[in-house]
Amino acid sequence: MSSYPIAVIVGSLREASLNRRLASALVKLGPANFSFLRVEIGDLPLYNQDDDADPAEPVKRLKAAVAGARGLIFVTPEYNRSMPGVLKNAIDHASRPYGKSAWTGKPAGVIGMSIGAPGTAMAQQHLRNVLAYLDMPTLGQPEAFLQAKEGMFDSHGEVDEPTAKLLQSWMDRYVNFVEQNAP
Repeated sequence: MSSYPIAVIVGSLREASLNRRLASALVKLGPANFSFLRVEIGDLPLYNQDDDADPAEPVKRLKAAVAGARGLIFVTPEYNRSMPGVLKNAIDHASRPYGKSAWTGKPAGVIGMSIGAPGTAMAQQHLRNVLAYLDMPTLGQPEAFLQAKEGMFDSHGEVDEPTAKLLQSWMDRYVNFVEQNAP
């Protein structure tokens, strides 16, 4: 069994999403004592405080996955200079009801890819603000705002050598961060 189960949340629902591909490439770079569980968020209902006392099954699954993780990786695109609504919805669900947040104390890493030159800088900054409020220690450096380029992924989803080096560097720092901060 892994010493460090890590929940991976991708902020895009699209099957061919760049960020899903990025998440898949990234988790291959983790050490043997880390395991990675992709947590799907597309089936979550819209957050409604009226449902806090009796959450839907997908919400219970999300909260259990987050509670069972020793860390989180958020892989997010940028929509309209912020994080996608589906990601914010998932964060809201697992933070409620008030005082029973599944996120508290879990070390987080934030990374993302887009076709634009700034990558996902604004989405990541907004996400980091939310994670700080949720009392999640978050890896500050290295920041990774990847711009998708032709040839970055091959037909099997493997990344090119420069991207692999960048992702390995990010993963190495994230692993060290989790080992120092995991509950």
